[in-house]
Amino acid sequence: MRRSLAFLLSCTAFISCAHAQNIARVDGVDIQATEVAIMEKELAATFAQVPQEQRKEAIVSYLIDLKLLSAAATKAKINENAEYLARTKLANERVLGEILLEQETKKAVSDANLKAAYDKEVKNAPKVQEVSARHILVEGEEEAKTILKQLNDGGDFAALAKEKSKDPGSKGAGGDLGYFTKDTMVPEFAEAAFKLEKGKLNDAPVKSQFGYHIIKVDDKRDKAKPTFDEIKPQLQQFLERQAQSKLIQDLRKDAKVELAEKPAAPIAPPVAAKP
Repeated sequence: MRRSLAFLLSCTAFISCAHAQNIARVDGVDIQATEVAIMEKELAATFAQVPQEQRKEAIVSYLIDLKLLSAAATKAKINENAEYLARTKLANERVLGEILLEQETKKAVSDANLKAAYDKEVKNAPKVQEVSARHILVEGEEEAKTILKQLNDGGDFAALAKEKSKDPGSKGAGGDLGYFTKDTMVPEFAEAAFKLEKGKLNDAPVKSQFGYHIIKVDDKRDKAKPTFDEIKPQLQQFLERQAQSKLIQDLRKDAKVELAEKPAAPIAPPVAAKP
């Protein structure tokens, strides 16, 4: 259904003479700028690999073929059969619904709503503590106890971690795990690390599914909350989905729905996708 760019370029003289709102004309039928804009939006994924400077030409080519196919189908009276009428009805309903959803989402993502969502979900959320710690991981408890004694006798944690630890991710950094929150570590390790004071070692090796850990806490702090600008896109998506879901649920609540056959399970309102 695509025409070559050479063909499109050959039409340049004709297009430049067309009305400002018309991009091309196919057998007397205009291709309007609004149609190109709509198709560019609807076919964004299809034309994602087409270079930006060639995208408009590719979409115009698509529309040229679409006009030709439509005219041929009309000549064959396909526009009079039952399948066409049913599919056109559904397509019209889909477009109307999508436009309504788009309008609702635009209302939902005002600056005031975005900032209110930020305050509710992030700014006023409880503080979350995070810890910066090092660890040495070994297979056996006795080996772990021996290393712990060496550390308590003045041994260098980073040097022993590089020599003894079985954790490939932190071994080269002297056992340094950086900052982490409690929910990102296995429970046994997290419990022990968050109980320790800054600069302290655990009294006894901590066993987890990976082996035995010797832990040293380097620092504790409250995790920095993301700024409004950092999470604005996520907040926008959240408000859009929330607005769409609410609209559909409200419409279903007030609607009288009669099913010819009882469904096997209750039909729940779908979570609306972003248009």
